[in-house]
Amino acid sequence: MKMKTLKWGEPLVTHIYTADPSAHVFEGKLYIYPSHDLDHEQASNDNGDQYDMEDYHILSMDGFDAACVDHGEALHLRDIPWAKQQLWAPDAAYKDGTYYLFFPARDQDSVFRIGVATGSSPAGPFEPQPSYMPGSFSIDPAVFVEGDEAYMYFGGLWGGQLEKWQTGAFIANAEGPAPDAPALGPRVARLSRDMLTFEEEPREVSIVGEDGLPILAGDEDRRYFEGPWMHTYNGKYYLSYSTGTTHKLVYAIGDHPYGPFTFQGTILTPVVGWTTHHSIVEFQGRWLLFYHDSSLSGGADNKRCVKCAELQYNEDGTIRTIDPYA
Repeated sequence: MKMKTLKWGEPLVTHIYTADPSAHVFEGKLYIYPSHDLDHEQASNDNGDQYDMEDYHILSMDGFDAACVDHGEALHLRDIPWAKQQLWAPDAAYKDGTYYLFFPARDQDSVFRIGVATGSSPAGPFEPQPSYMPGSFSIDPAVFVEGDEAYMYFGGLWGGQLEKWQTGAFIANAEGPAPDAPALGPRVARLSRDMLTFEEEPREVSIVGEDGLPILAGDEDRRYFEGPWMHTYNGKYYLSYSTGTTHKLVYAIGDHPYGPFTFQGTILTPVVGWTTHHSIVEFQGRWLLFYHDSSLSGGADNKRCVKCAELQYNEDGTIRTIDPYA
């Protein structure tokens, strides 16, 4: 199905609700891997029950003046043996002739795990593995491939259950750190060569201020909440993420995929809707920020639309803040 061409700040597609876009360039095309919000009414809560997505649709564009194509259903909940509900924000990667779709879902015990499916085309369809990735937990997988190595960043608070894994085991009633304690960071792990398992125990990523001290849990303008993304620019590693409650996309810079990362500032100011989720990619000589808001549905938390803006860097490598409605 073909839709309109790309325009900054406008929904990429309007025939379905989409969110959480992970964008990549595969085979010379721009592919976007979003969540697919269902078109029904749901009450919102901090557990994220309103986000009850059941499948994934993959979008692609040949260029900035080309129509955005919806390639249809690439994976459905009914085809994933271990998953019970809620196919949240996915990501994709390519290695050695195979395309990989990584996704979170609640298992039969309602614990979020991360699954992986494989395919021969970036547009899908994708065949899921029979079980989730061993040792995986929480949400928002983002896979960064650098040469022969691949790393997965993941984790989200509240509905994403990250705070419930602080001891290394799932504790259903666990709470996050006190406001004056260091904030929880996302997790990162190097992937196995076949991309199906963790090569190592996931480790916590350190995000610090310019003073070198950890950002505190009460610092909601800077602390990590969900939606990690990794990209490189001029030899530096850029970890970007959502602050959740303050509705910003922010970023930190480091010298290694494992960090530590030093906080830099805001990429995107708040959008219509509870929060946002993003990806950053270079395509045909331009840097792009993909994100979502709830403008298409008039503000419904669970009915969002993917949008795009051009990302620009300053001479010192910092990112210029984007106002999505300027």
